[in-house]
Amino acid sequence: MEKDAHNTVCKNCNTAVLGNFCAHCGQSTSVTKITLRDTFQDFLNSIFSVNAPLLVTLKLSFLNPGKLYREFLSGKRKTYYKPVPFFILTTIVLILMRIVVNYDPFQEVANNGLDNPSFERMIATAKFMSKNINNFLLFFVISLSLSLKLFFSKSYTLAEYLAISFYAVGIYTLLATLGLFLNKFIAYTLQYVPFLIMGIYLIYALNSLFPQKKIKVTIKTLLLYPMALFIYIVLGFGVSFLIISFKN
Repeated sequence: MEKDAHNTVCKNCNTAVLGNFCAHCGQSTSVTKITLRDTFQDFLNSIFSVNAPLLVTLKLSFLNPGKLYREFLSGKRKTYYKPVPFFILTTIVLILMRIVVNYDPFQEVANNGLDNPSFERMIATAKFMSKNINNFLLFFVISLSLSLKLFFSKSYTLAEYLAISFYAVGIYTLLATLGLFLNKFIAYTLQYVPFLIMGIYLIYALNSLFPQKKIKVTIKTLLLYPMALFIYIVLGFGVSFLIISFKN
């Protein structure tokens, strides 16, 4: 038995293995030829398993985002879903839900008679930004990280604030997905609700992250959040306007 164990070699790093997992890289020794069943099972396990990083990350994102940010930045990288994939996944969810709901955020504009020639270029620009929101959301990540660095400069580096911002904007994207259903099935005037909820969430998240007085963190958040939104909208709309102008 011991001889067989020594003869087992990890297929990932070629290290001799004792037991069911490689002590060097952690890969299972039961790896075989890939099948569709294995691929699908791995996908389900990574998302729906009780201890899966995605579910743990989502749970802490709502219950204690400060703990999530601190522990990820301090080195707990396998415990949580990484910030960039988290942002990408939530963006994909938003895109898919827009297709499923068949939501056109500018239909209400047309219904109100605002689609006249004087508004044509502006409406075209806004439509372009909306249809390519998965690309422009990155501007929100950048603007939020810059705003965080400006108001909380001594706590973390810009790169660390960028990681935090990927997590935070991922939550905003989920809120925007919820906003699709509110706008489509309840009232168009609810389109700004995700922005409001995101502001409240950011106050909560930053108060759980920073050990400063809550009133101080809250005031800073109330200042940095509108700034981040403004930079995001200006950058997104500006780039969209340039693209539309070159196309015409």
